Amino acid sequence: MYKDTNCGEPRDTSVGEQITVAGWVNRRRDHGNLIFIDLRDRSGLLQIVFNPEYGETAHDLAQSLRSEWVVQVTGKVVARLPGAENPELPTGAVELSVTDLVILNRSITPPFEVSDDVEVDANTRLKYRFMDLRRPRMQEILKLRHKVTHIMWDHLTEEGFTQVETPILIKSTPEGARDYVVPSRVHPGDFYALPQSPQQLKQLLMVSGVERYFQIARCFRDEDLRADRQPEHTQLDFEMSFVHQDDVMKVVEDLYTRIVKEAAPDTTANGPFVRLTYAEAMERFGTDKPDLRFGMELTTITETAATSDARVFQAVASSGGSIRGFVAPGCGSYGRRQTDDLTEFAKSSGAQGLVFIALDESAPSIDALEDEHIKSPLKKFLSLDVIKKMATEMGAAPGDLMLIVAGTDKLVNTVLANLRNEMAKRLDMLDPKRLIFSWVYDFPLFDWDEELQKYEPAHHVFSSPKAEHMEYLDTDPGKVIGTLWDLVCNGSEMGSGSIRIHDKDLQTKLFNIIGYTEDQISDRFGQLLTAFTYGAPPHGGMGLGLDRFVAMLAGEEAIREVIAFPKTQSAFDPLFEAPSRIEDQQLEDLHIRVVMPKS
Repeated sequence: MYKDTNCGEPRDTSVGEQITVAGWVNRRRDHGNLIFIDLRDRSGLLQIVFNPEYGETAHDLAQSLRSEWVVQVTGKVVARLPGAENPELPTGAVELSVTDLVILNRSITPPFEVSDDVEVDANTRLKYRFMDLRRPRMQEILKLRHKVTHIMWDHLTEEGFTQVETPILIKSTPEGARDYVVPSRVHPGDFYALPQSPQQLKQLLMVSGVERYFQIARCFRDEDLRADRQPEHTQLDFEMSFVHQDDVMKVVEDLYTRIVKEAAPDTTANGPFVRLTYAEAMERFGTDKPDLRFGMELTTITETAATSDARVFQAVASSGGSIRGFVAPGCGSYGRRQTDDLTEFAKSSGAQGLVFIALDESAPSIDALEDEHIKSPLKKFLSLDVIKKMATEMGAAPGDLMLIVAGTDKLVNTVLANLRNEMAKRLDMLDPKRLIFSWVYDFPLFDWDEELQKYEPAHHVFSSPKAEHMEYLDTDPGKVIGTLWDLVCNGSEMGSGSIRIHDKDLQTKLFNIIGYTEDQISDRFGQLLTAFTYGAPPHGGMGLGLDRFVAMLAGEEAIREVIAFPKTQSAFDPLFEAPSRIEDQQLEDLHIRVVMPKS
């Protein structure tokens, strides 16, 4: 070994010990006859002092040291002089007085300083990711990710699960996004696909009698990337036989509670997890991914608003639309600039406009509201009685700001959900160290696609309908509620699960509802349907995003911060400059001809 001690380990109890450490030169400082460096490895920093009285050769060599050179030093741990301690470092009470120095490797000038305090362009960080990962913060994140996956392995193993690796090269069976495809050299004209998830494979494992399976699985989706998405991601994938919905949820609650407690002890999580039906989540929060760290719940005031003289309210109500809103507490003093800003935000989410009613804090109560206590662009169209009734229905108090949107149900929910999150951000209600988990369940099994004029699966086509809704499959599929659910935390979907279909005829019926032909069913799903004829047990499970969860535990907004080698939002890897062209010979071997798009 090049070292017997890590840089971050020496303490005042180590004074007098002769040790050898190795790492990277973080910083060098010349103080007259003394030369200091901060030596860094994955464990932390240690101050090194070169004094010619104790190591003349080492001192002379130290004059050439530069940032990010790799060195080995041997010396004695000594206490720092009084007043020279660094309380911000775990090793700040001591330093290493060097007797021997070995330069193991040199570095050219780094593209940026290896420090958590330096802002660096995201593309530059990704291009030099091997340097970026040297930063203490990134080292901490990699350790956190390891700890999370380690707990997953331990916990699920204790719960009787078996880890099984499933293939990366499989058949293309699109599950909502485009597949990444891999040409076969030995089967000209044929292609493998990289899995979007191990969905069919884990269901086949249930038919195989595994009963409890898990895997830290790599998943691939060739889709138009939205904010904070990656073309490849990692998920905790698991499946269980002979279970109901509550059984699957309990496994996740126990596991995630343990992970937060052991891997992120400075973070809190609720328990038990909140449970909301899909209908309840949409009614109260306008979204199936509600952030429950704060209130500001939505209220429907269509009937009351329609009794006013405001034509916009009357028109929306008569056309079957919704008038809904929420209360921003303590924001009744907002001025024109602030309300205009909120209006523009609402418009960016699709709204035609935003109605606000500001209630002055000087009002004794809602019942005692007077004209002078109210500010609103629709004030002259809203009687005092109507405003009082709307305020009462929405739970407003003097000093609050009522924010109201009118339109179709879908539009109103989208705008208000986004606006609610924005207000929480502006009011500093989003504590990253507080995780509020919720189960959102009883989703519709199908969504109607207006453009394609057909039903699409709300999650995926393998989810089982609730038993009491089976009759609607033949008469009105839009009414069918599925035995499926999402895990949501702080406004983000963490994963999805369901009780799966395990009957061939029922599965075929769902394929037919979404428009698959018999040939398509046989080609894409024949292996699964065949397996179902050999005694498939009832089963269910989940796919839980690992990247998102680790990012939350780390307090990071972007998942690329918790992935060792991520790609950009355009699915490009600046480090390897991938994707890239391949040699003509490779194309010939694969029997492929490239046809470039017309400009």
